[in-house]
Amino acid sequence: MAEPEHVPANPDPVARRSDPVRNLAVVVYILQALSFFVGGITGLVGVIINYVKLDDVRNTWIESHFRWQIRTFWIGLLWTVVGIVTMPLVIGWFILLGISIWIIYRIVKGALALNEGKTL
Repeated sequence: MAEPEHVPANPDPVARRSDPVRNLAVVVYILQALSFFVGGITGLVGVIINYVKLDDVRNTWIESHFRWQIRTFWIGLLWTVVGIVTMPLVIGWFILLGISIWIIYRIVKGALALNEGKTL
């Protein structure tokens, strides 16, 4: 069975900015970034948006961003829980530092790729 073709990003950056699903991906990146300041609740809201709108972005260049955001949330949550549980052993502090840096990297890399009209 042939893999369906992905709809590429509009090469015009001005027209690309008016794409509603692209703007939704921007909102989710912002929600993920805000989760550092509000205890993670905005990250949860962002992943819910990803799951609700995933069918709308299927086979478009935005789909890779939604999957990137979903993976960032779940892997980040897993390692945050591991870090919190192991905090009394001191290693947890290093795990939390490492996962924080990793999440920031994923948000920045994803947002920059989105802005340039690239898939991940």
